[in-house]
Amino acid sequence: MAGKGFFIDTSKCTACRGCQVACKNWNQPFGTKGTKTVQRGNHQNPEDLSFFTYKLVRFSEVAVGGKPRWYFFADQCRHCLEPPCMYTAQSLGYKNITRDEKTGAVLYNPNIKVKLADGKAIRESCPWDIPRVNEKTGIMAKCTMCFNRITNGMLPACVKVCPTGTMNFGDLDKMTEMAQKRLKQVKSMYPNAQLTGPEIHRAIILFVDDPKKYHKFASSDVEPTIGASVRNIVQSVTSLAG
Repeated sequence: MAGKGFFIDTSKCTACRGCQVACKNWNQPFGTKGTKTVQRGNHQNPEDLSFFTYKLVRFSEVAVGGKPRWYFFADQCRHCLEPPCMYTAQSLGYKNITRDEKTGAVLYNPNIKVKLADGKAIRESCPWDIPRVNEKTGIMAKCTMCFNRITNGMLPACVKVCPTGTMNFGDLDKMTEMAQKRLKQVKSMYPNAQLTGPEIHRAIILFVDDPKKYHKFASSDVEPTIGASVRNIVQSVTSLAG
């Protein structure tokens, strides 16, 4: 399949947060800024993704066989093959979200404002609860796939710094092949291991257990055609309006 993609292997993640810090450092000149952290009795900081935080290592502690177990995964935009956020924005009359045809990156225009209610609707159309709107400016933001890096032959910042091989990036077909090969390797140790994403988006994630144990939005039960369904609605409305 054409375009680029990520392969995120949670079986190798140590929650070092290197990817999270690298994302923040690289994007800071483009509008992101540090987020004040608060001790809430757990390891999750910041608490969630935000307009200023595009990448977040999620921490989850669950009981497995009566013993505590940690699950980590690097949360980010999935860069959907059929982006529901883009089609929802179009249905609301906005052109602030586009998809780069060469890489497949889903990009948000930082110069186009949306009404807060519409920003909320766009966010809610994302099965992974990714995009955020700045309530002061009306601008929306999320992971850009480090578009300014990858179009200059560089790796995304999060992939560049990952010390364990958790973060991988390249042609989507190669990332899919890598993910499927790795899944076979870990199945003997993690029988519940599974992949999410190959038919839906460009951030393929290998979970060693039920994704819902990682985070409520780690995976989604929606059909791969959700974006296409929204697109068809937009096209129908546009046709009727014309």
